[in-house]
Amino acid sequence: MFVWLNGTIRDDGAAAIAPGDRGFTLGDGLFETMAVRAGRILRLDGHRARLAAGAAVLDLPLPPLDLEGMTADLLRVNGLTDAALRLTVTRGCGPRGVLPPPDPVPTVLLTAAPFPAPLPPAACVTATVTRRNEHSPLSRIKCLSYLDNILARQEAQRAGAGEAILLNTAGRVAEATAATLFVVIGGRLLTPPVSDGALPGVLRAAVLEQEGAEAPLTPDDLLVCEEAFLSSSLGLRPIAILDGRPLPRVGEVPERLSPLLFPPTA
Repeated sequence: MFVWLNGTIRDDGAAAIAPGDRGFTLGDGLFETMAVRAGRILRLDGHRARLAAGAAVLDLPLPPLDLEGMTADLLRVNGLTDAALRLTVTRGCGPRGVLPPPDPVPTVLLTAAPFPAPLPPAACVTATVTRRNEHSPLSRIKCLSYLDNILARQEAQRAGAGEAILLNTAGRVAEATAATLFVVIGGRLLTPPVSDGALPGVLRAAVLEQEGAEAPLTPDDLLVCEEAFLSSSLGLRPIAILDGRPLPRVGEVPERLSPLLFPPTA
């Protein structure tokens, strides 16, 4: 496969990140995962806006990015039309220490992989090894540091589950390790608010625009929900089992919302 790195398309085996890059040494950077269908990046404006918001939080100067042109070149050399894109922007190299250099030169990496096949309905557990810090500004951006999410996903794997639900420091539901959580309670479609530690997902926003609402959720709410699913930029995944309880309904709402996965071009 080929990648786009700092303005040049290179074979992924020949692409190299400098040892002093702060994204590698400190997790100092941002990323976006984007869906491409028929050569078009879905909800590109939403991804651009979230990337810019994250850069403002980190005080990270974003270089000009022609995402559509970069993507077209990368898809062509890789022979792809449908793809999962990952854009990574780091602060670039810097001296030892925590403080960033005064004039950083960001590193920009764009990769593409074949669009993944739909996953089967998930079994989820509520994580106990870590909590989502809703007080941190990092909970609202796609920063490179994902160790809390990794710890929770490892816990899920040990429990024989495919995904973990993260609680925040107050014990309320925040999100899954790599997706937004939606639940149906009393016929209402609900998702945790950003103020409780939920990442402002791009597809999450599209779902909320069509139906549903933000509402604080507790672990007790998960015990009584009628249906649940996960939302990420790459799609909607029903939940079949939540903390060992088979849910009464599986996939009805994602099926109804499936047109959101192929928004019109105009």
